[in-house]
Amino acid sequence: MTLTIDEMATFCKRKGLVYPNSELYGGLAGVFDYGPLGAELKRNLMREWWRFFVQQREDIAGIDGAILAHPKVWVASGHVQNFTDPMLECPKCGEKQRADHFIETATGKSADGLSRKELAAMAKELRCPRCSSPWKELGAFNMMFATHVGPVRDDASVAYLRPETAQLMFADFRLVAENARLKLPFGIAQMGKAFRNEIAPRNFLFRCREFEQMEIEYFIHPKQLMECPYVGEVEKLRMLVYSAEMQKSQRDASEMSLGDAVTQGTIKTPWHAYWLGKTFEWFTALGANAAKFRIRQHLPEELSHYALDTWDLEYAFPFGWKELQGIANRGDYDLKQHMEFSGKDLSLFDEASKERVIPHVVAEPSLGVDRSFLVFLYDAYDDDKKRGNVVLHLHPRLAPVQCAVFPLLSNRPELVEKARTVHLLLREEFSSVFDRAGSIGRRYARQDEQGTPLCVTVDFDSLQNDDVTIRDRDSTEQKRVPVARLAETVRALVRGKPFSGL
Repeated sequence: MTLTIDEMATFCKRKGLVYPNSELYGGLAGVFDYGPLGAELKRNLMREWWRFFVQQREDIAGIDGAILAHPKVWVASGHVQNFTDPMLECPKCGEKQRADHFIETATGKSADGLSRKELAAMAKELRCPRCSSPWKELGAFNMMFATHVGPVRDDASVAYLRPETAQLMFADFRLVAENARLKLPFGIAQMGKAFRNEIAPRNFLFRCREFEQMEIEYFIHPKQLMECPYVGEVEKLRMLVYSAEMQKSQRDASEMSLGDAVTQGTIKTPWHAYWLGKTFEWFTALGANAAKFRIRQHLPEELSHYALDTWDLEYAFPFGWKELQGIANRGDYDLKQHMEFSGKDLSLFDEASKERVIPHVVAEPSLGVDRSFLVFLYDAYDDDKKRGNVVLHLHPRLAPVQCAVFPLLSNRPELVEKARTVHLLLREEFSSVFDRAGSIGRRYARQDEQGTPLCVTVDFDSLQNDDVTIRDRDSTEQKRVPVARLAETVRALVRGKPFSGL
């Protein structure tokens, strides 16, 4: 069974994954709080991304930039002038809608890549959903949140909450390259909050006003745009590919290897193929369903003001194929803009070519944490009719709780004491909970619903033999393990060893 996005929101609230923000006061649209289980799952997700894309690579260094920045950063980046969404406003009741989203909902047709002129023409045929009046002329709405720095609130004190994490990777570019002793090609990574004043946030965590990103800016020599030494790692990966040409000719997406997509010119640069492939690899290694992913090229009308080419990694949500990650070829736009507006030199001396260059960002893998959170939940969710409860088949490295420890009977002090000792042992290395409430079957079901991969039960034999029963969430198979080997057993299972191999 596939949950609707509203049903998923209800499940998340019930299980302590995600709550509506400040619901006590009626809530704030487009803002959510992560509950006890959700906070752990989100942290695990972000830790796994950082481990895969930063800690396990020698060519990428990470930063943690501030949310506030000098306002000239956003002038130089083009956000002050260009970071807008098309907006429809009703002259009678004041209803406001983002034009492309409203048109998609009202007509059932995709609005991806439509120009402002095309959106305006379609909007003339539609009416306000609240009062049925015609819309005003199509307007533009800048999505940046403005605030003030210091005690005086005037034009000179205006600052912005960052609408993306990318820009401080450009502003700090020279410092990071020097401090981390990076040589081209190299990347700078960052995870953190971003803020966009969405006209009409919708679809739960998918489109929020406050969200988190996991992003890389990858810099290469301008004369090596077509030279990706790592593309062989992904060239055999097969994915659904939906190019701009396929969209214009109304053809369906086609499955092909990333290597063939580059060779045939469907994907213009091997760097794009490489980063699309690595993110797809990351998702599937953590349990995501490969069949629900595709890559889609932006139409020319969709391209951001800085982008030479952009591809999205998309996922088949219940409300359609939607973007998870955008990978833009930004060229040298950002570094040149910051050089112009700051008056500082951001070029690098490349030792290999013995020349100073302004590096190009040929790929900018920008992934949404909250959207990734949804992907893993959807692919893990299983309403198991045989068991009579929901099972979240989360990868052990993502699961909010990795082990749950039970005394077989909660009214026997010797079992409770032994179970607590085992729990404290596991808690030194793993996320472990102690649970003595309800029947053993109810405790198993409770852990299944929150995605706990392993349950450990202490029974009367444990008192005699110093061993426990360990249960696998996915198969419900159970095995006896000596307490002395329990930590190494759990460690092996969390790292991916099959339970049947114990």
